[in-house]
Amino acid sequence: MKNDILRSLESVCAEGAFSPLDLHFARFMAKLAGTESTELVLAAALVSRQTGTGHICLDLNEAAGKHVPQTSVAAPEFARWTEVLANSPVVAAGANEARPLVLDSEGRLYLYRYWHYEKSLAAFFLKQAAAAVACDEKLLAGLLNDLFPSEPGDGLNRQKLAAFTAATRRFAVICGGPGTGKTTTVAKILALLIGLAPAPLRIALAAPTGKAADRVQQALGTAIQSLACDAEVKETLPREASTLHRLLGLSPDEARARFDEKNPLPYDVVVVDEASMVDLPLMAKLVRALAPHARLLLLGDKDQLASVESGAVLGDVCADGRVETFSRSHLDRYASLTGERGEGIMELEQAPPIADCIVELMRNYRFGKESGIGALAAAVNQSNSAAALEILSSGDRSDLSWAAARGPQGHTPALQKMVMEHYADISRCTDARSALEMFGCFRILCAVREGQRGVAGVNDAVEAVLEQQHRIRRSGRWYHGRPVMVTRNDYGIRIFNGDNGIIFKSADGVLKACFAGPEGSVRSFVPARLPEHETAYTLTVHKSQGSEFDHVLIVLPDLLSPVLTRELMYTAITRARRKVTIWADSEIFKSAIERCITRTSGLRDRLK
Repeated sequence: MKNDILRSLESVCAEGAFSPLDLHFARFMAKLAGTESTELVLAAALVSRQTGTGHICLDLNEAAGKHVPQTSVAAPEFARWTEVLANSPVVAAGANEARPLVLDSEGRLYLYRYWHYEKSLAAFFLKQAAAAVACDEKLLAGLLNDLFPSEPGDGLNRQKLAAFTAATRRFAVICGGPGTGKTTTVAKILALLIGLAPAPLRIALAAPTGKAADRVQQALGTAIQSLACDAEVKETLPREASTLHRLLGLSPDEARARFDEKNPLPYDVVVVDEASMVDLPLMAKLVRALAPHARLLLLGDKDQLASVESGAVLGDVCADGRVETFSRSHLDRYASLTGERGEGIMELEQAPPIADCIVELMRNYRFGKESGIGALAAAVNQSNSAAALEILSSGDRSDLSWAAARGPQGHTPALQKMVMEHYADISRCTDARSALEMFGCFRILCAVREGQRGVAGVNDAVEAVLEQQHRIRRSGRWYHGRPVMVTRNDYGIRIFNGDNGIIFKSADGVLKACFAGPEGSVRSFVPARLPEHETAYTLTVHKSQGSEFDHVLIVLPDLLSPVLTRELMYTAITRARRKVTIWADSEIFKSAIERCITRTSGLRDRLK
């Protein structure tokens, strides 16, 4: 006969407080343990729910003695809860025991797999951070000064500091917002490493999604052209990027990888762009596959949305003031080589080893002092909702536009104007390459998928406008000019999750699914060959990560949603290069900015 806790969980399962999987896992743990104690059943259901919503573990300190949200169930007191779990046969008390659950000394409860991922990743970061890399310091100083010439009055050259860090550590993180020169910096870093290496370097360039890989590939190609280095070095630099899944040779179900500790990746340097999008399991698989001598360089924006899956690795690595905090010995060595000393940077006699591996680029080359986008992004990042709303509503920023929230019907004239200005001529392009370029200039971003102000509703509204104006003919699923975004990897045709394409009728009248290829080429397929995909006039902000557009229109829902956070708003705003338009209720906009994402994890504590 079921006890009270199982009946309570079953009653709220239908209401969405727990998923059927959470409930099934709780029952399974109770069966394995031979007891349906409240402490075990509730802990198992909660830790399953936590990992399903992006967290790595359950913090019993936070949950103990409180009512579980959306339920009438009260959690046990901390002392009692941890005592029962520590004595359970299905819970390991932080040891290397193969038990389904792990309880650490800080009161965090993990699924064993996630505990192992976190522990191994932290051990890797700390080991690599502490390992000094020997190099010819005279050569290093010369290359640094050649690649990063200093100008009077510039102050600390953070790009040069980042390059010094990458040259003297096997693990380095370069973080910064859009326009801070991360790609230019990494191009120079790779040229520096090639110049220092006694033998040719094997370099891999990767990103979490196909779209992000394409973008870093294009950006790096542009940066390489302007490098002040020998042509021979430029020829050695990587020109192609792949997804992390393809780099590791992960199977479609991600259960197996071709490369691991027994068969390491054949590279000396691995560069990962858009690292904020990499979840804990994928990052753990990557570091496990690195050769012992290999360097890992992570690039990303720590303030962006975290990965869709579990974990916020980049945020954890850069947390707790580790950015802009260095050991005195690290800065002394940098000063001795370059003659530069950082001002306004905290120096510690004994900083955590990881601190010397992280450099944040501050100077923005895209958004100057007069940029409304830059000012708005900064206000959002500081959770200053009043300043953000004032910047938006003042009307004196040419790159910002604001309108109070109304449903798509209320916005019909404005939406029609926006659609006709940015999407109407795509179907009239004479070739697929021109259509793809035009499509890449503007995008509508939504916070949610469903509803009139979600992706589904706005996509329908856009198609209705285009059809009314005789710019598309929706005679079926496929039509000329339909933009698509792939949502599942297909290694057979090398089309990946996040890739954007367009359905285009060729000169012979045949519809093809067209995608941008290398060096301005176009790859095309029969539409039926495409993997899972969706119409992409409108994207969720999550799906837009790794992309940039000249102009973005951000549409927020009429009601508050858990997905509306500071990180989501910052990510949406910084997808734009030249202009941001926001349609939102002012109170919902302010509430979103004031709410930040917190993902429960023990990684940042392990790295201290």
